[in-house]
Amino acid sequence: MSATLREVAERAGVSVRTVSNVVSGFALVAPETRARVQRALDELSYRPNAAARHLRGGRSGLVALVVPELSTPYFGELAGRFADEADARSLMLLVQQTGGDPDRERELLDGVRGQVVDGLIMSPWALSPAELRRRPGGAPLVLLGEQDADGLLDHVVADNVAAARDMTRHLLGLGRTRIAVIGLQPHLHNATAARRLEGYRQALAEAGLTPDPAREVAVRRLHRADGAAAMRGLLDAGTPVDAVFCFSDQLALGALHAATERGLRVPADLAVAGFDDVEDGRYANPPLTTIAPDKAAIVTAALDCLAARLDRTTGPGRPDEPAEPRTIVVGHRLEVRASTRGPSSSR
Repeated sequence: MSATLREVAERAGVSVRTVSNVVSGFALVAPETRARVQRALDELSYRPNAAARHLRGGRSGLVALVVPELSTPYFGELAGRFADEADARSLMLLVQQTGGDPDRERELLDGVRGQVVDGLIMSPWALSPAELRRRPGGAPLVLLGEQDADGLLDHVVADNVAAARDMTRHLLGLGRTRIAVIGLQPHLHNATAARRLEGYRQALAEAGLTPDPAREVAVRRLHRADGAAAMRGLLDAGTPVDAVFCFSDQLALGALHAATERGLRVPADLAVAGFDDVEDGRYANPPLTTIAPDKAAIVTAALDCLAARLDRTTGPGRPDEPAEPRTIVVGHRLEVRASTRGPSSSR
């Protein structure tokens, strides 16, 4: 068991209050005394009780992360990053998934059953901005993804229009002019796919090309099977395609599988690109070109927003004067790998 403050105080020959001041980082402790207390802390392997510290500040120390699918590599990786960063901040992370089900999203939006959480970080797929705006008062909420409740809540997002434009420009720069996109999701309120479609169309327009509806393919989900089915549909329809930009890496991996299954060479016959930079894409054959959102920045920004809200509600601030909601746009980069490199073949 960890030593108590009293045991550390006895070892260092100081008061319990002095030990507490050193542990909490209070500045007005003499350097010699601080060094003596720190030595005692180290010798006794003292570990601060984070839960008690949170409760004394009127908090539980528990933060909830709500995502659509933990089986999706992107959200799984994001959840892992949130867990690591929460731990570094002496917070406990409670992770829930919704499957994109509106009833489940509404349930979790109102709080995690049986748990008192300090704040909620959520990536909603099914709820409309109007429903998010009607959320009753409660723990602070930070949104992830293209669903910002019309600027009334803190919101962390990548610039999906710019990212999709960058990817499409890359494919155009390789000489690909018959570029299909896979990943439209008109059945969702989440606007991520619509933003990526907008960026794709902007890049085509810059190149003097007219979007072809036959090359804009909708899917129900963002899984490998959906990408494979969409790719097969394009090929079966005889739609001329020399590149495909998928709105998730999982879709791209499925499209890559279907293309090679039909005897197409990637990238010689067909360039394939994705979005998310998940680990599987780096080890595909060939490795997958993708957009890499700054996931570390997403995690840091979301937890910083939550911390700022909590400081106003449980700290010495003025909770009757809430801060303006923030929209934080994180960066992205284009990761060019072998699935798009190389000249287009004539077909």
